Amino acid sequence: MPNTSETPFSSPTPVVAVSRLSRRVASDAGAELRILDDVSFSIEAGEAVAIVGASGSGKSTLLGLLAGLDAPSDGEVRIRGQDLFALDEDGRAALRGACVGFVFQSFQLLPALTAVENVMLPLELAGRRDARQEAEAWLGRVGLSGRLGHYPRQLSGGEQQRVAVARAFAPRPALVLADEPTGNLDVATGEAVIELMFSLNAESGTTLVLVTHDAALAARCKRTLRLAAGRLVG
Repeated sequence: MPNTSETPFSSPTPVVAVSRLSRRVASDAGAELRILDDVSFSIEAGEAVAIVGASGSGKSTLLGLLAGLDAPSDGEVRIRGQDLFALDEDGRAALRGACVGFVFQSFQLLPALTAVENVMLPLELAGRRDARQEAEAWLGRVGLSGRLGHYPRQLSGGEQQRVAVARAFAPRPALVLADEPTGNLDVATGEAVIELMFSLNAESGTTLVLVTHDAALAARCKRTLRLAAGRLVG
């Protein structure tokens, strides 16, 4: 069983603090497009927060900025008090490795690695000597003890997403970012994956932020942030 006796955060500082965040790009016609416009919010340790909105509302852009994978035009993102964009690219990568886990709609498993090797990877990058033991324990936790040596192509979509969930939670990050985690799954499989994510979130105390079109999934979260035309509404 994975070690969940510790908590990844004990500070009163918000895990995520966003201040006046904007992202603008030039259109083909030369006009300026505001993808995000003056967005501010904070997320406390252990919260589960959904980001919802219509296609093109800025949800994925916001998630990319929270991860430091894109740069804002204006504003600030702080992860556990650290100004993300005061860091260089290597510094942001180090912060992601230490604090952030990811679950993607398309799973994003490395095809040349087995299930256990995919989960081991972030643990090894963090210098964990018990990476294999922990990876095996987490795959057991998500019901895949019998799939340790299977490659992604040998797994169903639901099994691949469970590997991805194990990979995200195994390093015990302060924050897990999930982008449409059930988007490529059928209803029953998606519900099973969501039950698993919320169970692991409750056990580990990790902060969970997910982008979704699924109203039922958003309703499971403590709080919902709704975007429309790049602005927070409601």
